[in-house]
Amino acid sequence: MPRRNRVNPWGDLQAVADRGHLTGNRGCLVDDRERVVRHHAGTLWITCTLRHRDHRSPLAAPRHWTPLFFLDDAVGLAAGHRPCASCRCEAYRRYRDAVSAWLGASTPLRSTELDARLNAERLRRGQGLDRAADRHVWQAPFRDLPDGTVVVGDDRTPLLIRGDEVRPFTFAGWGEPSARPSSGMATVLTPPTSYAALVFGFEPWLAV
Repeated sequence: MPRRNRVNPWGDLQAVADRGHLTGNRGCLVDDRERVVRHHAGTLWITCTLRHRDHRSPLAAPRHWTPLFFLDDAVGLAAGHRPCASCRCEAYRRYRDAVSAWLGASTPLRSTELDARLNAERLRRGQGLDRAADRHVWQAPFRDLPDGTVVVGDDRTPLLIRGDEVRPFTFAGWGEPSARPSSGMATVLTPPTSYAALVFGFEPWLAV
């Protein structure tokens, strides 16, 4: 499988062509015949490195977590995931501390508290494999959005906020930039808790 190395300060993140820099865990998504039958299992949704020690994970094994793939942190956060506290411990601590600062907490939040917040912000009640229509979105001024926020464009394309630019999502990477609107309201896909983490100092790994 082709890989390309990319040196970065966020740890051992390596990209697999057209898959991205991170893998995602939201539980076992397959049945005993390895067919994808559910959108998620449980409330633990995390992003992990593609390589961690000598761990190996099958792509579709019954009763085992099913790997998803994310281009970068912006995509993972927009999907409702947070950094893993094991293989991405430094990123997790920065994320946790940023959310704790936003809430004015006297002690850092526990991982279960972060998961409960994200779980409440991701989906309306529903079932099935395609849950896009169940996603919570919310409104915020374009001028207030930090780098790493993902918004929904007028044509329903996810757009990355980065500086004065927005970039459309493609499976091969973020597309060509255009100017960020200087006024008006954005429809935000990134959950409020992860948005707050970005505002309060969490620096996401962005594949741009």
